[in-house]
Amino acid sequence: MAAVPGPVRAVWTDYGGVLTPPTAESMESFCARLGVPSAPLLAAMRQVSRDCGAGEDIMAPLDTPLLTQESWERRVEAALATHSGIRVDLSDYPARWFADRAVNQPWLDTLHRLRRQGVFVGLLSNMPPAWDRHWRLAVPPEGLFDAVVLSYNSGCRKPEEEIFRLAAERAGARPEECVLVDDLAVNCAGAEQAGWHGVEFTGAEAATARVDALTAPGSALVPVDPDREHLRGPRHAPVTVVAPGGDL
Repeated sequence: MAAVPGPVRAVWTDYGGVLTPPTAESMESFCARLGVPSAPLLAAMRQVSRDCGAGEDIMAPLDTPLLTQESWERRVEAALATHSGIRVDLSDYPARWFADRAVNQPWLDTLHRLRRQGVFVGLLSNMPPAWDRHWRLAVPPEGLFDAVVLSYNSGCRKPEEEIFRLAAERAGARPEECVLVDDLAVNCAGAEQAGWHGVEFTGAEAATARVDALTAPGSALVPVDPDREHLRGPRHAPVTVVAPGGDL
């Protein structure tokens, strides 16, 4: 891709793992409250996803959606009981998942500042419909996001190219004027395939520095390296990827 003069005009942020603590941490805390080990619960979720034809992506059955929230909860309960001998009630999963879940205030501060500076700020998330009211209570979109693009009401999801086309259209920006900040490398790669910039989120400080560089007046939109190492801040210790492509 040839360099194009001018800064990024639209910053799109992911939700889970970016506006919240890392998803793996949230899952461990959630499972501790349930009294269930995380490994068998995640295995049951993957089994339900495979049964739906969605492969290993545990959130795809919910955020497309292929199943209702209630149907998904019953199927995961059944898979957990069948394969691990663990019986647990997963009713009202969204409310329990979001209970006492912290938000990433430093990153929120960055987004508010960018918007005050005139940068378009949007939320681009693979989000189940039953989770919609819960994330909005945790991170009220009013005054923060210029647009919200969610998988469940868009008919597509990250890392599919169509959702990036829709988001760029909502921002009134060319693909090369958009950046996605996401904790999952697969979604950053999808953004780059669509002509966007991708910043893999490892922490608010590194992401803020990279986004500030991209949005600075007089900056140039540079070609995206295939390995995206120049977009990444210092690595944290490796963590288990809980929901590739999803937005827990």
